[in-house]
Amino acid sequence: MHHIRRREWAFLALIVLYSFIPSVFGLLRIPELLGGPMIIPPNPRAVIDPLPIALHILGSSIFCLVGALQFLPSLRRHRPALHRTLGRIVAAAGCVSALTGLWMTVSYAFPDALQGPLLYWARVTLSLAMVAFIVWAVVAIRARETAAHRAAMLRAYAIGQGASTQTALLLIGMIFMKTEPLGLNRDLLMVGAWAINLAVAELFIRRVFATRRQPAAISSGP
Repeated sequence: MHHIRRREWAFLALIVLYSFIPSVFGLLRIPELLGGPMIIPPNPRAVIDPLPIALHILGSSIFCLVGALQFLPSLRRHRPALHRTLGRIVAAAGCVSALTGLWMTVSYAFPDALQGPLLYWARVTLSLAMVAFIVWAVVAIRARETAAHRAAMLRAYAIGQGASTQTALLLIGMIFMKTEPLGLNRDLLMVGAWAINLAVAELFIRRVFATRRQPAAISSGP
């Protein structure tokens, strides 16, 4: 880890800070799901069917926090074996996160104020898309298509980090609306968070990845 540069440490700190609220609050619910004391207000759906939400919390936390390490150039360059090992863990955790998210969307009964048709179908679509991107990334790296692998994992990561952006947007919505956003307003904020994440990911892919490929393309010319 001593090979990681200061700028990369700053990136990791930013990811941990950005993921803090959804990750920590999720992990604080684990004791409740295991039959221990309630540290935060109870979730009736979690009490009735705790397995999917427990797996979702663990999978999402690993995917978001450990997954951030996978984007560090220094780690890939100096510790490739560690990068590959963490990659397997992150890919598995991402699939667990996405599939349990789909499980909860389909099986849990949400009141209309917390999930309307827009949010329901967004969750179903993006859960399947996240798994597809992770599978695509695995297939690409086995074919030694590094750029396609990184792009697919970044898109999956953007979906997986949806809860962090949703938390930020909901807090902003509460400030302006003076109350918790519910119904269609909540659906729009939740879906908008994923749209923002994916837009940023696409911008990064087109600007940064394209710039890194350009010298190779020039040098391979006649």
